[in-house]
Amino acid sequence: MALQQVNRRSVPEEVFDQILADVLSGEMRPGEPLPSERRLAEVLGVSRPAVREALKRVAAAGLVEVRQGDATTVRDFRRHAGLDLLPRLLLRNGELDLAVARSIVEARLHNGPKVAELAAQRREPGLGARLEESIAALESTDDPVAQQRHALTFWDHVVDGADSIVFRLMFNTLRAAYEPALPALAAMMAAEVGRTDAYRALAAAIVAGEPTAAVAAAGELLEPATTALIAALTALEEQR
Repeated sequence: MALQQVNRRSVPEEVFDQILADVLSGEMRPGEPLPSERRLAEVLGVSRPAVREALKRVAAAGLVEVRQGDATTVRDFRRHAGLDLLPRLLLRNGELDLAVARSIVEARLHNGPKVAELAAQRREPGLGARLEESIAALESTDDPVAQQRHALTFWDHVVDGADSIVFRLMFNTLRAAYEPALPALAAMMAAEVGRTDAYRALAAAIVAGEPTAAVAAAGELLEPATTALIAALTALEEQR
């Protein structure tokens, strides 16, 4: 483990970040025991209570298993962690994980039509006005990053209309992972966020309560940019 002494201004957070980084990188492998609290405190130059607090956070994230009176062991995060880990997986050491980025793009294409279908089925009062407001904001700017933000607001309203806590939490996590990459994605997303007619077609299907039409409209809106993004990410992976 390449653990280093930490800045005491944010001790538990930095201890958590270091352990998290080692688990995600494979430096700490599933099934391996962590060093004792005493040893971690010595190596990191912090107090045992600070280490204990950090380990509670690591365990809550599904990254380690704590057994009373036994060693704390590393878990396979792919099997035990939740979506809250996604933003940390996407950007590691300042570098974009292309496989994770591709997964986010794929989830966007598959979740969008289903969310639109649910919104059309449930026809939340006032949803149409909120969708139109976000489309108008989208039309009002030529800035590609601002356009993406307005498009995210549109989908935020669609998710509200779907009235699904699972899709809401998924959207929150995907958005948190996606937003830092907006400037880098601007060129590839320009064609999609510039198609306000496609957003209006989707909004119209939702407001009319036509689930099948909403699914088709969402797919038609999302598929071209998704295909382009996946192709670009695949090409970058092949270059590495």
